Amino acid sequence: MRYMPLSFRFIFSFIIISVFVSCSNGPEKILPLKATITESVYSSVTIQPDSLYQVYAAVGGILDKTFVDEGDSVSKGAPIAQIINNTPKLNTENAKLNLELARENYSGSNAIIKALIDEINAAELRYKNDSVNFTRQKNLWEQNIGSKVEYENRKLAYELSANSLALLKGNFERTKSELNTKLKQAENNYQTSLIATEDFTVQSKINGKLYALYKNQGEIINTMEPIAAIGSADDFVIEMLVDEVDIVKLKIGQTALITLDAYESKVYSAIVNKIYPRKDERSQTFKIEALFIDTPEVLYPGLAGEGNIIVSQKENALTIPKAYLIGENQVKTETGIIEIVTGLQDMERVEVRSGLDAETYLIKPE
Repeated sequence: MRYMPLSFRFIFSFIIISVFVSCSNGPEKILPLKATITESVYSSVTIQPDSLYQVYAAVGGILDKTFVDEGDSVSKGAPIAQIINNTPKLNTENAKLNLELARENYSGSNAIIKALIDEINAAELRYKNDSVNFTRQKNLWEQNIGSKVEYENRKLAYELSANSLALLKGNFERTKSELNTKLKQAENNYQTSLIATEDFTVQSKINGKLYALYKNQGEIINTMEPIAAIGSADDFVIEMLVDEVDIVKLKIGQTALITLDAYESKVYSAIVNKIYPRKDERSQTFKIEALFIDTPEVLYPGLAGEGNIIVSQKENALTIPKAYLIGENQVKTETGIIEIVTGLQDMERVEVRSGLDAETYLIKPE
C-alpha cells in the first residue's frame, strides 16, 4: 500500500499530545492518542489538455505546407496541413474513365449490347419463320399429306429456334445485369477517389489549440504516424497513475490533493471523474482522471507532480505510531505482547479498532 508523500503531511496534520514516560535505564513508553486519521492512495500526476488527440493523415504523401504553428488556436474544420501526392489524382482520372466506359456499355450504344440485340432480332425472325413452317407442315401431316420426315424436320427446326431465342434473351438480361453492376462499381470507385483527393487537407476535429507539430514541410507522411497533437485550449485534466493494489479503493467523486513541481509547495484540490478499467501491463498501474476544483493560473501539457486520493477519514480515532507496531497486528505492553485489530493508516500512525485502550502504555519494540 502506498501513502501520501511528505509534502502532504501538513494537509492531514493534527495536534498530538504524547505522554512519554522515560527512565534513565528503562524502555521508552507512550499512551495511545485519539486524533483524526486519514487514509489516501498515492499517485503520480501528469497534466494534459482535455480532448487531447493525435492528428493522423488519411492518405500518404509529402507534407507540402502547414497552416498553423505550435501554440496557435484552431477551430473545428480548420486546415492544419496540406499533403501532395500525384497517385490519387491519377486514380481519380482512371476511375472517371472506367465510369464513362461502364455508362457507355450499359446505355446500349456499345457493341456488346447492340450485338446482343441484333442477335435476338435475328433469332425472333427465325423463330417466327420456323413456327409458320411447322404449323403448315403439321396441318398437312394431319391430312396425311407429306412425309413424316419432313414434318419432324420442321418440328425440330421450330424447337431449336425457340430454344435459341430463349438463350439469347437470357444472355442479354444477364449481360445487362453485369454491366449495371460494373456501372455501380465504377460510380463507387469514382466517388471514393474524390474523397481520397479531399483527404489531402488535414483538418482539426475540435475547437482548441495546436500543441505539437511532429512533421516539417517536405517530410514524407504516412497513415501510421501522427502529424500533430490538438487539445482544448482552456480545459485540462489530471492524469493519475495508481498502483494496482490500490485501485479497488477508488471511486468517482473522491477528493484528490495535487501538488505540481512547477508550483512548489502549493496544494490544489481536485475531484476524481473517471477511472479507466484497463491495467497497463508494463507499469502495472491504472489510469485515473481528475478535474481541478481550484485550477492553477497557468497550465501546460506534461506538467508533473504527485497526488493523494482520499479514500477514508475518521475523527477521534484511537491511534498509535507505526514504529510501535510488531508485525501487522501486535504491540508490546507492560504486561507483554498482545494482538490488536488495526484500521486506517497514514504515513506515521495506525488506527487501533480493538484490543487496546487509551490507558495502556506501549513499549517501543527493539
